[in-house]
Amino acid sequence: MTEFSDLGLSPTTLQAVADTGYTTATPIQAQAIPVALAGQDVLGIAQTGTGKTAAFTLPLIDKLASGRAKARMPRALVIAPTRELADQVASSFEKYAKGTKLSWALLIGGVSFGDQEKKLDRGVDVLIATPGRLLDHFERGKLLMTGVQFLVVDEADRMLDMGFIPDIERIFKLTPPKKQTLFFSATMPPEITRLTKQFLRDPVRIEVAKPATTNANITQLLVKVPSSDPKAKRLALRTIVEKAAPETGIVFCNRKTEVDIVAKSLKVHGFDAAAIHGDLDQSQRMKTLADFRSGALKILVASDVAARGLDIPAVSHVFNYDVPHHADDYVHRIGRTGRAGRSGVAYMLVTPADDKGFDKVVKLIGSTPDEEVIDVDYTNAVTVPREGDRRRGRGERPGRERGERGERSERGGRGRRERAEAAPEAEVVETVAVEAAPEAPVERAERPERERKPRRERSRDRAAAQTVETAPVEEAAPAARPSRERPPMPVRGVQPVRAREDDDDRRVVGFGNDIPAFLLRAPPKLAKVED
Repeated sequence: MTEFSDLGLSPTTLQAVADTGYTTATPIQAQAIPVALAGQDVLGIAQTGTGKTAAFTLPLIDKLASGRAKARMPRALVIAPTRELADQVASSFEKYAKGTKLSWALLIGGVSFGDQEKKLDRGVDVLIATPGRLLDHFERGKLLMTGVQFLVVDEADRMLDMGFIPDIERIFKLTPPKKQTLFFSATMPPEITRLTKQFLRDPVRIEVAKPATTNANITQLLVKVPSSDPKAKRLALRTIVEKAAPETGIVFCNRKTEVDIVAKSLKVHGFDAAAIHGDLDQSQRMKTLADFRSGALKILVASDVAARGLDIPAVSHVFNYDVPHHADDYVHRIGRTGRAGRSGVAYMLVTPADDKGFDKVVKLIGSTPDEEVIDVDYTNAVTVPREGDRRRGRGERPGRERGERGERSERGGRGRRERAEAAPEAEVVETVAVEAAPEAPVERAERPERERKPRRERSRDRAAAQTVETAPVEEAAPAARPSRERPPMPVRGVQPVRAREDDDDRRVVGFGNDIPAFLLRAPPKLAKVED
């Protein structure tokens, strides 16, 4: 084990570390701090919970001890993917730099621009920020990055997951090329490797554990839930939490909406729980985290926004309510427990719908967690699929049982069966009404057999024929009326033009040439006039 006093830190910094109660450095700290103090670029790869924050905070404090900050020109820049992680880094600087005159500022979303600009105008030595808010200040002209001597990128693989890589590339280009870069990540996907090759200068690679490996101090347990119904999963979670009786625990869900539902379910059943995710107000998120750190809150239900970098050493249990979409997130989630040499327990709920995701997790960590058998009665929680769903292959559909469907039918009036029985009667009535309708006395000549025409042409012929047949008889001598010739057969794709007629032939205008045949029929009362 390496002592902090053997790493070359200044007496002021060593005293600040001793005041926090730490005397022995972790492997990543023991290897990264001397390299950073020597002025070389660092590429640190270590699993979460191994002390990466102190590995770059302590050498920065020592190297910035001499010098003076300028207005709007920070000397050191620390980039973090989430607000919570940035706030944690700021807390570390405040704790370890208390014996120095160094100043720092935190630039994160959800906080007033005005307060942050006042700090920048006074000048800060260390600027801790999320990528989006940092670039917002830069575009407003409130920040200059030409004086940055040290650039730290924390949780780089999380930056990739959140889509911040273009912003990180832009920040690298806005800072001076001659700077010292400390780059830390738990995993090294190809995109992160490309970024380090492009912007780091001969970095010293420090890898204290294989990428995406779990902490040996964490006991991993598997709980199989026989149904994917959310009711069954929430029942299993409550049973596990009650059985484990955690001092403090974090429940991880994949979706923000699920976070709220699970937190409400736990609170309704008497558990001390609260939700935290990206859609909540920043002040509420900070208060919830503060309560969890102090022990005032026992169970934190979170999305993956809290899965990275949060240093809460006292977390005893982690509950994976959902199997993560990305297998790497499983490592980061369970890394919230078993920190700083402590032991921890991590549960993962697996349903039949999670087979693919679970297989990826097993492949990544190289082992299968031990199965924990819990005594749960799923009778009232598991929804049985309907026969129709089985035939169509829909499987289980929560909240759609036959009883519920029948109740809805009764509330709405007649059910499907009643409507099916009533349907034939409606058809009979409709048929009688059609038969009782008066027929026009004008006889129609039978149409000779001929080749079947397209539908549009048949409609036009029928309309033209009925126009002639249903014309009212106004004079006794039909020979006095001018003969009305049948219009020529229209050519497909060409609309014929009819000459306007002044006589009242009771035609309906406004439909062009495609006039419905029933509109061209004469009213029944006109057909009775014979004299």
